[in-house]
Amino acid sequence: MAPKSDGFDTDVIIIGAGPIGLTTACALAHHGIAFRLFEQRRHPKPHSRANNLWSRPQELLASIGVRDALAEKSYRITQVNTLLNGRPVNPVKIADVKSPYGPVLYSGQDVIETTLSQQIEKAGGKVERGRKVVGFEQDAEGVLVTIATVSDDDDHHLEGTTERLRCRYLIGADGHAGFVRKELGLDFELEKLPHVINRQLDAKLSWRRSTDFDHLWFFYYHRGFCGVLPVWEGYHRLFLLSDDTRIPDRDLTLEEMQAIAREVTGDVSLTLTDPVWLTHSRFQHGAAEHYSKGRVFLVGDAGHESLPAGGQGMNSGLHDAVGIAWRLAMALNGRGAPTLLDSYGAERGGEHRRLDGQQVRGFENSVYRGTIKDAAFDLAARFLPDIGALIQGSDDLQQLSVAYPESPLNEDHLTGLADLVGQAAPKAGDRAPDAKLIAPDGSSTTLFDHLYNPDGHSWGWTLLAFDGRDADAISALRAACGEVQDWHFVRPRLVLGAAMAIEHDPASLSDLDNEAHSAYGLSAAVLVLIRPDGHIAYRGTADRPDSLRAYCEKVFGPAAAPM
Repeated sequence: MAPKSDGFDTDVIIIGAGPIGLTTACALAHHGIAFRLFEQRRHPKPHSRANNLWSRPQELLASIGVRDALAEKSYRITQVNTLLNGRPVNPVKIADVKSPYGPVLYSGQDVIETTLSQQIEKAGGKVERGRKVVGFEQDAEGVLVTIATVSDDDDHHLEGTTERLRCRYLIGADGHAGFVRKELGLDFELEKLPHVINRQLDAKLSWRRSTDFDHLWFFYYHRGFCGVLPVWEGYHRLFLLSDDTRIPDRDLTLEEMQAIAREVTGDVSLTLTDPVWLTHSRFQHGAAEHYSKGRVFLVGDAGHESLPAGGQGMNSGLHDAVGIAWRLAMALNGRGAPTLLDSYGAERGGEHRRLDGQQVRGFENSVYRGTIKDAAFDLAARFLPDIGALIQGSDDLQQLSVAYPESPLNEDHLTGLADLVGQAAPKAGDRAPDAKLIAPDGSSTTLFDHLYNPDGHSWGWTLLAFDGRDADAISALRAACGEVQDWHFVRPRLVLGAAMAIEHDPASLSDLDNEAHSAYGLSAAVLVLIRPDGHIAYRGTADRPDSLRAYCEKVFGPAAAPM
């Protein structure tokens, strides 16, 4: 990124180049924001570690232009197989969700980090390795950050002089043990999970089940839970979460892991070879009360310690990365009121705390089952063949249900109006659903084509003006679209189930088959304003454009001058 010449060395400094710090840098580059990215480690971590990308995070990665590069080096998972006490239940078709990115991508953290680093370099940035933050001070205008250099031989040994850099905003992406959160006074105590141990390896696998890298397997057994999942370049990961009674507190050998895996999976032919790494660990979890303080923000593990249930940790951090980047882009372009940045901590902190509770409940199902629940699982496997979907909860795993119902950015004038909105209608704070539509030239399109980067504006908001299948609503829709024209980054789209657009109307999308109206639960003329990250911010009736304008003034500030 080009150096600054206004008293600041750069707009944003990011501390930490794990997957979330790298994604934050990619998102800022996508928005054209100058940044510096520092990482204490001189080399990327060599092992796969976090390795999956669920559907909703893929949507967010696509919105900043890096999803396809990651997909090129990933396996596509379409099915989850579950066995309860040795009894198979109906598989979960995990890709069958309402998203363009149903198949789950499985790769490896090392591959993900390398790919994202390459994307940063393509955008003109770089990862500055061997640099460690040792202090920072913030004031009303910016943050002064002190950076030291680590030695070539020891990532923890400092050498030489320090450098002081001034930025407008600082992002801590330096992991749970990182420096930034503690300096902010936002540290928290971790809660340890008692009597549970994880033993894990990445190795080549042969067995009597598929090795086509498009399936996951979960085995629930007495006092434990086993997972088998693919890792990039022909490997599989096998992990065993179990009660630690009489379990040695050490890394198991390959032979020991193979013997346990044969017993748990019921396949005596299972063979493990060419191990990449074997490890064991215990679990602790928690989340910070706040995710920002002044001009400093936390993303990913810098603000929480996630349990491994469902591989949600890295994926939840990707929401952080994309969410803070578009807000900073708007603030740095002078297009947002203070509530815009304030909303980040409220939304993401609340979501991480919700997820923390969910994961603890997941461990109760997988490890802390006890005799009664274990017997119930066995009974359910016999009489409820679809229980696998209930246990795995594919929509929840895919993070499509992530929402911000209490966000300061929400304003919903339709809540409770049953004659306007269906029971399943997405509300303010919810993810905006996709739907098939017809463009003015007769070609097929989707709402997602217009929600993310509308008209090429990377942090643009989209106003969907639905006619409610009423041809007479077009006048009200035109008036409403006129109310937002002073904010050039708000891009109107007419969604017409009956009305006809004319030459000088905003871009129109035909919904004669009612797909978009149905997806949004609408039966009347309604305005839906959608944020750059694809979440609904505002809903209101088309005959009250003054409410829409008031919302824009509250969130964006005074009408923006044309760029």
